[in-house]
Amino acid sequence: MTTIAVITGNPKPQSRTHSVALAVADAIAAGLGAPADRLEIDLTEHAARLFDWSDPVLSGLTAAVASADVAIFASPTYKASYTGMLKAFLDRYGSNGLAGVTAVPVMTGGWPGHLLAVEVHLRPVLVELAATVPARGLYVTEPELPELDAVVARWSATATPLIIRSLES
Repeated sequence: MTTIAVITGNPKPQSRTHSVALAVADAIAAGLGAPADRLEIDLTEHAARLFDWSDPVLSGLTAAVASADVAIFASPTYKASYTGMLKAFLDRYGSNGLAGVTAVPVMTGGWPGHLLAVEVHLRPVLVELAATVPARGLYVTEPELPELDAVVARWSATATPLIIRSLES
């Protein structure tokens, strides 16, 4: 069974960014055509411990993400990049900490002027951690949120086959 981890680095609990990441997880799971286990990590629940390198809960979560088949890393756009909360979580990994994981970068923002942030800022850190990033990341603007299913479906039509191919290799 495939494991899909969803990690959201939005300072607001149960945010719109988290909803986008869950929609992406659903689309990937549907594309797999088989049930998938899902691990959901909303980093707001762990913010106070993000910098405690010995915290057993966060150590367990980082290990679980590193052993997932697919990991969706989601963040709102913050100062033209991803949040420090997500960065702090990613900093818990060594240089090859996500080797063997197929990663999906996802970002949300207020306007399309930052749409390259997902490719220019979030993708490179995932690659640096040795994750495989086979498809373009998804950037969703606030005006697109009412049409989220259609936006994710358009992205998924191209991305999910690439993600599945990555899992098969």
